[in-house]
Order: sequence, then structure tokens, then C-alpha cells
Amino acid sequence: MTTPFDEKPRRPGLFARLRASFLTGIVVILPVALTIWLIWTLAGWVDGFVLPLIPETIKPEKYIGINLRGVGVIIFLIFTIIVGWIAKGLLGRSLIHWAEGLVSRMPVVRSIYSGVKQIAETVFAQTERSFEKACLIEYPRKGIWAIGFISTDAKGEVRDRATTAGDLVGVFVPTTPNPTSGFLLFFPKEDVIELDMTLEDAAKLVISAGLVYPNKKDPRKPLEKKA
Repeated sequence: MTTPFDEKPRRPGLFARLRASFLTGIVVILPVALTIWLIWTLAGWVDGFVLPLIPETIKPEKYIGINLRGVGVIIFLIFTIIVGWIAKGLLGRSLIHWAEGLVSRMPVVRSIYSGVKQIAETVFAQTERSFEKACLIEYPRKGIWAIGFISTDAKGEVRDRATTAGDLVGVFVPTTPNPTSGFLLFFPKEDVIELDMTLEDAAKLVISAGLVYPNKKDPRKPLEKKA
């Protein structure tokens, strides 16, 4: 019940409305601006590395009169595609095998080369197996739930020596907000709850520390259950 003496809710002042509009604009502009800046900076970095290696007689700026950012990126992509195409052939595989044999005889260089090659193959090789699904597991104790990524079924000595009756599943449990680090744990298959969300949505949930849920209609709310 209201009375004539009840205070009416005060409307926000002009400064408060301007401040709210400014913050909303920042939320809209900042992701777009950062994305453009990162692409622009990366293109400039690649240009600065590639263009000095191009002879002056065939540089595009000599013919068009201006230095277009991104030309080095295009040249790098074309060069990489050509190298990859050659490497798939018999001659390319023979040259790579010969070069790796030469590098393997260099004490310091072989360590650097093998480490970089392993990282590159893990990150870029299309033949490498990736995570299968996102899941929920009880970690680090019962009653506490964590997001994980199912990698593969346990095999070999890990499977044979584990004191469990059922099959084991390898689960990568990432850290927040950096999902590239984490823990590899093996759980009984019945203790792993597979989620309907995609791997990308689960990664967003981890990176945002639980603030961004996989809901296309409203990312701040959990995914609606299917009927």
C-alpha cells in the first residue's frame, strides 16, 4: 500500500545516463577495435619480416607507388603453400630427410629443431587427434565439479596398472583463464559426464571464469535443456 508521503523513484540524471551510454559503447567498440588492431599489427610484423627478403625489382610498392600493408602476408602464404606442396612429393620428402639427418649431427641445433618441430606438429598438423568432447568431472574432490576435455581412452601400461574395474578415460582439465595449461587425469568412464556444448563453448566458459555460458540467445545464461 502506497501513501502520498512515499518517495517516488528518482530518474537517473543526465550524467548517469551519459555514463551508462559511454560504458555500453565501450563494450561494443572494444572487441572490434582490439581485433582490428591485432590483425593490423600482425600484418605489419609479417610484412617487416618478409618484405626485406624480397628483391627490390619485384617489390609491389615499386610499381604502385605505395607500401600496402598485408602484401608480405600474401607472399608468405603463397610461399608456404608452395613449400608444403613440394614437401608432399618424393623429392621434397627426400630433401627433408637429408636435411634432418644433417641437423641431427649438430649438438645444439638438433635440440632446438626437434623442440620447435614437435610444437609445430602438435599445433598445426591436421593428422593429430584433438579433444573429442567437453565433460564434467568431480575434481579435485567429490562434490566439486570441473570442466574437462576428453582426450582418449587409456591404453598400455596406464590402463593395465590402474586399480579399477572399468575402462579409464583421459581428461584434460584446463586452468582459468589460461586453458593451454592444466592437468591430464584419468577417470573411470562412468565418472565422466559428457556435455552437449561444443569444445569452443566449453573453452569460452573456462576462459571467462564462468561468466560466458554457451547460449546463443543470451551468453550470460546457461544452455537451455533439450526437451
